[in-house]
Amino acid sequence: MNLFERLLSKAKTFEHAFMVSSAIAVGLGGGLAAVFFRWLISGVQRLGWGQGPASLDLLHSLPGWWIVLVPTLGGAVVGPIVYFLAREAKGHGVPEVMEAVALRAGVIRPRVVLVKSLASAISIGSGGSVGREGPIVQIGSALGSTIGQLLRLSGARLRTLVGCGAAAGIAATFNAPIAGAIFAVEVILGDFAIRQFSPIVISSVIATVMSRRFLGDVPAFTVPEYHMVSAWELPVYLLLGLAAGLVALGFVLALYGLEDFFEAIPMKPWLLTPIGGAIVGSIGIFYPQVFGVGYEAIEQALRGELALKVVAMLLIMKILATGITIGSGGSGGIFAPSLFIGAMAGGTLGTVAHDLLPGVTASAGAYALVGMGAVVAGATHAPITAILIIFELTSDYKLIVPLMAACIISTLVTTQLKRESIYTMKLLRRGVDVHRGRDLNVLKALHVRDVMSDKYVRVADAEPFGELVGEIAIHPHPCIYVVDKEERLQGVIVLSELRKVIRDQEIFTELLVAKDLAEEDVLALHPNQNLDTVLRLFGGKSREELPVVDDDGKLVGIVTRRHLLDAYTGELMKREMVTSLGGSLTATRHAEVHLGQDYRMVEIDAPGEFVGRSIRDLDVRARYGAQILALHRPSPSDGADKVTVIPEPETVVQRGDRIVVVGRSGDLSHLRAL
Repeated sequence: MNLFERLLSKAKTFEHAFMVSSAIAVGLGGGLAAVFFRWLISGVQRLGWGQGPASLDLLHSLPGWWIVLVPTLGGAVVGPIVYFLAREAKGHGVPEVMEAVALRAGVIRPRVVLVKSLASAISIGSGGSVGREGPIVQIGSALGSTIGQLLRLSGARLRTLVGCGAAAGIAATFNAPIAGAIFAVEVILGDFAIRQFSPIVISSVIATVMSRRFLGDVPAFTVPEYHMVSAWELPVYLLLGLAAGLVALGFVLALYGLEDFFEAIPMKPWLLTPIGGAIVGSIGIFYPQVFGVGYEAIEQALRGELALKVVAMLLIMKILATGITIGSGGSGGIFAPSLFIGAMAGGTLGTVAHDLLPGVTASAGAYALVGMGAVVAGATHAPITAILIIFELTSDYKLIVPLMAACIISTLVTTQLKRESIYTMKLLRRGVDVHRGRDLNVLKALHVRDVMSDKYVRVADAEPFGELVGEIAIHPHPCIYVVDKEERLQGVIVLSELRKVIRDQEIFTELLVAKDLAEEDVLALHPNQNLDTVLRLFGGKSREELPVVDDDGKLVGIVTRRHLLDAYTGELMKREMVTSLGGSLTATRHAEVHLGQDYRMVEIDAPGEFVGRSIRDLDVRARYGAQILALHRPSPSDGADKVTVIPEPETVVQRGDRIVVVGRSGDLSHLRAL
């Protein structure tokens, strides 16, 4: 153990102080990253539009060809950057952070910090209809994860630093420390436990201080002083909450509908991004307000300066422009578009309400303000974050009652109509259900072929009943499977049902054959089904086992409830060990972790004689007294980064793999010498 490792180990014994110090480091880094990101966006805008930030007056004065060309060129640059360098930088970023927390104990590739910064800055600066909040959450989270991995933290503490990074990003971007902390625990981690909330708050505060140092202590929006005109106005705000929930749901469905549309186009993904940029640019000729984060147009709506027709059209155009930008492969967040859409939705309803009831309603700007929070709450299913962020963005407390009411109503509407938020829907489409918890998702990575057994009893469909009874006596299995001459499954005989035949139909037993006793309507599994699906199938059945058949219907094995339980616990233990201790192996090429007594965990190059052979064939445990926990394999996209493979018996070691193994130091020395 070198000096750094000894000092680090000593520091970790002071748990609270160590986490607070780590949170301060993440807050400093997240705050500076947010400032740098905003400067980077401004630089791209100056390059593309000649002014940074690009004002609406400037955009209105430019010729149409220029307005279309800049987003197209931006897409032409962003598409290859995302596709070839870090594909998780595509889209709005927050779901990728949630997935890392749920499935990888908070491990995020360090290169995401740079790639996401560059791709999102170009997308936003060139006119892509996306926000800077989602990217800075992903950038801050990746920074927190990187710091955590360098400090070799465990899974739980690493996840906390990811939350610190997310909080730092939101706090620095919006100048909103409270909202940043709440966003991290409500959306990213989903856990308000005090042990992780304290570091997150500290990180959020530090990031806000850094942001104010460079960007000034001013609210994101300058809003007139609004208040409730009368108590009769509250029903109108409740109606706004209902409308905002429906608008938020429409935004979510449009976003993923357009994403599906672009994915169905038979072209290379990185070629679609400039096409999306050209379409958004065409919209921008008539409605340049949809470009970028759209804060200038939001302020116009908050001041009540936009006509009814304009706010209604901007509501529709922003939904389309954001869906096209993200669906075609652009990089940017959906938080600012949600604020924009909410402002326009609130402005539309507020204009109508004020025209009809001028004596008891505020002006349209007040409804635009409440609508911002309500749409954010409905889209993200995070009403606490939405309420606090609107309060901190405007520094105005007078509309807090209608704001709270509208946000809760909007959230209730969207959660009743659609369980998934705009963030979790993206994960569910990948097969990751964060509502079920990160532990249950491990079954999605395992398949029937990984756990099925060939220890079962099968009989020919024409086998007489008398011989069948003999099979039962020799093999006391709960089920007997009936097959034809080609080994295709014909049915299953359940022994509990067979006893009824023996008791009630003894007179006919000499006439019966196996096929007469079998249930023909059999639920059979396929080797390629994942175990998460199998778990649900077992939930609707009282049986202890199910047959497995191949594409030709031939019986190839069985899966029992015990197989599922063993696979689940084994996979969970392996992943927890790899994610908890694996960060300790990143410092040097032959680093090792002491596990107690004489046991070590090390990462080494896969020996040449291992290449091309499966884990089962190698039988490392029997030959060397060690156990392979994981394979670190070059990323298929470019080979520069590594992906972690949790090995199964049939996993084949490839050239360039590095293996994570655990065993006694003497046994590991033999492996290193190969």
